[in-house]
Amino acid sequence: MSARAWRLMAGVGLLLASAANAQPPGTDLSLRNAVRAALAGNPELRNFAYAFKAQDGQAAQAAVRPNPQLDFQAEDFLGTGQSRGFTGAEFSLSLSQTLELGDKRRRRVEVASEERRIIEAERQVRQLDVIAEVARRFVGVAADQERVALAVRAVQLATATRDEVQKRVDAARSPLAEASRAGIQLARARLDQTEVQRQLAADRQRLASLWGDSEPAFAQVAAALYRLPAVEAFEQLRARLEGNPDLSRFLSEARLRDAELRLALSTGVQNLTLEAGLRRTQQGGDEALLFGATWPLGFNDRNAGNVATARAARERVDAERAALALRLNSELYGLYQQLAQARAEVEGLEQEILPRAHDALKQAEYAYQRGRYGYLEWVDVQRELLAVERQHIDAAERYHLTLNEIERLTGEALPAVTTTTAPAGVAP
Repeated sequence: MSARAWRLMAGVGLLLASAANAQPPGTDLSLRNAVRAALAGNPELRNFAYAFKAQDGQAAQAAVRPNPQLDFQAEDFLGTGQSRGFTGAEFSLSLSQTLELGDKRRRRVEVASEERRIIEAERQVRQLDVIAEVARRFVGVAADQERVALAVRAVQLATATRDEVQKRVDAARSPLAEASRAGIQLARARLDQTEVQRQLAADRQRLASLWGDSEPAFAQVAAALYRLPAVEAFEQLRARLEGNPDLSRFLSEARLRDAELRLALSTGVQNLTLEAGLRRTQQGGDEALLFGATWPLGFNDRNAGNVATARAARERVDAERAALALRLNSELYGLYQQLAQARAEVEGLEQEILPRAHDALKQAEYAYQRGRYGYLEWVDVQRELLAVERQHIDAAERYHLTLNEIERLTGEALPAVTTTTAPAGVAP
């Protein structure tokens, strides 16, 4: 695993370890263990092993020198006159070797080496993508668990409401229709509970699929959803964009394009072929050495077209990297604003709205029991409380998802500046 992947894994998204003690050992799944399992078992990451093997073959081929050539020639035989039969024949046996000039072999090896680095950069990017996806799905499961807990509380509240209404109906203090309405409310709460439980099961399976499990082996995830790590100022985050893995990949691509340009330039240098051998004249039995050299005249092809193509490809890398840097800066600013809004929403709900909603529910129940509130007023307060609690879950989930996206942009986990915990009376 790359060093950057380790840094992102060390703190990605959530500060979750503190929730692990809430469940018996072995039944809950921490984010760290989920990331480890995904990096070890993700099918897409395993495929990179084949890409490396293929590139190793390309590198070995790039280092191969041209083969020598054995040349045999026979002249002046099976003709007429003095060339009748083999009497006047001449036989030549020579060995030739092409000498690659312009350092072509080393340039080919450089290109193959840089192509391997590109694969390594892509593997690191994919590792970070897997980590980010694990964190996203992990947050989703954590939020689903809170929604299931909220649905259970909603069923309990609806059950208590039905029982209280039934008492009033039995005492002839409320109409029979209110008992029917309370029964309907309870049935709907149970349906909602079934729905969120099914969603939790689906999201647990989606999380487990990231490391190749068809069925999740964990009971639940250990998550402190309402703990919101604060992040640095925007200027400091923007400085961290240089660590973006996609930008870093452009550096590897730039090195590859430079190597390809050097190879194109060296290819324009014509190779020299040397030949040495032995010639025998059959008629007199004379023998002599022969030597030759071949050097193409590069009048028409100095590889200028390929050199121009390589230069353009190199310049394009710089242009694309600059465009990506601008796009990432804009995306980071948008995410930073979303993060601030999600934090403000969570803190506003925890510090003001949720405490008041809980107080309002107590007051409404008290008023209903004494006949000051009707059934509809009481149920309306209940619905408002449940809606606020759902909003609380959604806002906390959105905060962690946004923080995860920022960490993916910067390529590493962000240091926590402060930590906000849920106040008393709010679901932990």
